[in-house]
Amino acid sequence: MEFRRIPGLPPYVFTIIDGIKLEARRAGRDVVDLGFGNPDLPSPAIAVEKLGEAARNSRNHRYSASRGIPKLRQALADHYLRSFGVVLDPDTEVLSTIGAKEGFSHLMWVLLQPGDAAIVPTPSYPIHIWGPYLAGADTRQVPIGGGTGGSGYIDRVMESWELGWPRPRVVVLSFPHNPTTTTVELADLQRLVDWARERDVVLVHDFAYADVSFDGWRPPSILQCVGAKDVAVELYSMTKSFSMAGWRVAFLAGRPDVVAALAKLKSYLDYGTFQPIQIAATVVLQEAGQFPAEVNAVYESRRNAMVDGLDRIGWEVHRPRGTMFVWARIPEPYRDMGSIEFATHLVQQCDVAVSPGLGFGPGGDEYVRFALIENEQRIAQAVRGLRKGLTRLE
Repeated sequence: MEFRRIPGLPPYVFTIIDGIKLEARRAGRDVVDLGFGNPDLPSPAIAVEKLGEAARNSRNHRYSASRGIPKLRQALADHYLRSFGVVLDPDTEVLSTIGAKEGFSHLMWVLLQPGDAAIVPTPSYPIHIWGPYLAGADTRQVPIGGGTGGSGYIDRVMESWELGWPRPRVVVLSFPHNPTTTTVELADLQRLVDWARERDVVLVHDFAYADVSFDGWRPPSILQCVGAKDVAVELYSMTKSFSMAGWRVAFLAGRPDVVAALAKLKSYLDYGTFQPIQIAATVVLQEAGQFPAEVNAVYESRRNAMVDGLDRIGWEVHRPRGTMFVWARIPEPYRDMGSIEFATHLVQQCDVAVSPGLGFGPGGDEYVRFALIENEQRIAQAVRGLRKGLTRLE
């Protein structure tokens, strides 16, 4: 049978490294897995308590609301006011989604169709590239650079929009950025909002790492910009901020007609997240506001251990201000391998698993991504393995 859309999706290259890692572990080798960005920190204790309490109430076993229960949407609005000084109407400007990936994918359905185009960063979190494709639209991949280069990405977005045809209806951005850890300041987001308001472009900001930042720096929300609600929506997730990856709780916030459009589509697709999960998430947002700071302290310590360790063995990398990743250019003596062969080498010769940059698009093939999902002792073990196996660095 000939399937639709599926043949156009490339092989998921991360599974290649996963397979090699599993072979090594079956052979008895202790591979330090810094590949998949799957948070290892436990969720807040209050979330588990409230989940159990709500689950024991049979009234919560029925269908819920696809847009999210009112108290959950209000809790997100309150969180945005406390954290970013942004006022949100929980009835018209907030929608609960079953994780940010689901929210983004279905958002592309309501914004794009065949013949439309979206601007997306490259390299990029895969769904940012393939979400528009699954909606039948074309993508214009714009290089994002790395480090603190978000301003340059915004300049390139504006240039790409002016030169391309048809003119893209959507611009996708995500700061702090996965995988490159690129960050941006509020003034640059304001430039983009001002530009989009003049051109009727919808800005979609994936704010997955809203609360994961280091060295006293705080990522801006695009909704802090003047006039943002005229053109922008933002996806906020509890996955990283509150270490609730498996709970699948996220939100779309911002421009009311876009939020309403996604709400209408979702009413045909789902009945929302299991209601006890929504109740637990509500309580977390209301009562565990200190938790992201605790998460940050852990990730910042791991970032320091990873970056300092790589520096000691002669592998110089950028020290990220946000995300739970280190984006590392392949050392020059190994660069001709490409990211898949190099990541394979790291498993086989160093007992370290990383994500090959090619999995984030062709713009990432000279890089690998380290996920900070192991403690400092395991990271030190990984550095020792890298020192032993990367003999060309000496």
